[in-house]
Amino acid sequence: MKAGLLLKLVPTALAMSFCLTNAKEVIAQQVKISPNFKPDPITLTGTSGGSNRSNCGSIAPKPNQVIQITESLPYLRLTVEGSGQPTLLIEGPGGRFCVLADNYSGKKPEITGFWQAGNYSLYVGELSQGQYNYTLSISQQKK
Repeated sequence: MKAGLLLKLVPTALAMSFCLTNAKEVIAQQVKISPNFKPDPITLTGTSGGSNRSNCGSIAPKPNQVIQITESLPYLRLTVEGSGQPTLLIEGPGGRFCVLADNYSGKKPEITGFWQAGNYSLYVGELSQGQYNYTLSISQQKK
């Protein structure tokens, strides 16, 4: 009786242990942005892609970064650089936007323009298979 119970519990415990040790909890980096912030650019890093399919490629279940813009900014530029085919999904006060690479931005996902005050969740997605390291650059400087 005890041996039968043990034979049922050991595989279950091993499977749970394996899942828990291999699970990666994604914790969003949080950044507060005010006019004339320093340093400029702000540089953040992370890993693109994830297990959730979206219209902006594969993304993580939680945002990679959360930025809080304390006052509306007339100009802000976000650029993602990395291997693979990164994308940038932005959820904020103005809605949800998917930014893809294009020739104008040097084949990097980049968005520029007016940003209203509020909180923005940023997901760095991936169009190709896999996950890759990326750098997200946030700047008020025009190119």
